[in-house]
Amino acid sequence: MKQNNRSKQSAYFGFRSVIKEEKTNLVENVFHSVAARYDLMNDLMSLGIHRIWKRYAINYSHVQPGQRVLDLAGGTGDLTEQFSHLVGKTGCVVLADINSSMLKIGRDKLRNKGLISQIYYVQTDAESLPFPDDFFDCIAIGFGLRNITSMDTALKSMLRILKKGGRLLVLEFSHPTCMKLNKIYNLYIFHILPYIGKIVVQDSQSYRYLAESIQMHPNQEKLKQMMMDIGFQNTTYENLTGGIVALHCGFKY
Repeated sequence: MKQNNRSKQSAYFGFRSVIKEEKTNLVENVFHSVAARYDLMNDLMSLGIHRIWKRYAINYSHVQPGQRVLDLAGGTGDLTEQFSHLVGKTGCVVLADINSSMLKIGRDKLRNKGLISQIYYVQTDAESLPFPDDFFDCIAIGFGLRNITSMDTALKSMLRILKKGGRLLVLEFSHPTCMKLNKIYNLYIFHILPYIGKIVVQDSQSYRYLAESIQMHPNQEKLKQMMMDIGFQNTTYENLTGGIVALHCGFKY
C-alpha cells in the first residue's frame, strides 16, 4: 500500500524518478538558469525552425478578432506576440507561465516591441489555472507540456476553462517517425545540444534534461489518447519535420 501511494506521488524529471514536488522545483531551476538566453538557444538549437513550427500552430488556431487566447507556459512570448495581432483591439491574450524569470523576459520583450494593450501576464501553475470555466476561445501550449508535473491534471484544467467550441493546441517535441532520422536526432539532442548549452548558457545539464524530457514524453498516439480520455473531442495531430515536433489539436463541445 505504501508503495502504491509513493508511485502516485512520483514523476519523472528527465530519466530520474522524483517526488512530484521535487520535479516542480527542479524544472523551475532549469528555466531560471536558461531564461536570459532562452530565445538565442531556441534559434541556435533548431536553426531557427522553431519559428516555422510556431507560425504553423498560429495558422492552425483560426483565432479571430475579439477572441480570448491563453498562451500557457508561454515563456518569452513568441506565441503571444503573434496571437495579439490576430485578436486585435477587441480581444486579449493571456501569457501565463509558472516561472517568474521567463515571464519577466517575455513581458519586457513584448513591451519593448510596443505590445502593451490586450496582453495580460499571469504567473500560475498549469495544474490549477485561476480562470473561470468556459473562458478562453483558444488555449495554446508550446514546448511546455512535457515540463508539467501532472499532464493529466493540467489537461483537465485546460478543458475546464476552454469555451464550448474552443480548441486546445499542443505544440511539443515528439518522436521522429523515421528510424534513421530518430538516430540522428538522438545523437544531436544528447551530445551536441548539451555542448551548445555549455558554451552559450554555461549550463549543459539543463539541456541534457531537455533531451531526456523529450524521450520520456508520450508519443503522438499516446498524447492523442490522453487528450481524448480527458474529454477533448475531434482530437488530431500533425507531425512536423518528420515527427521531431507534433501539433495536437482537441476541441471542447
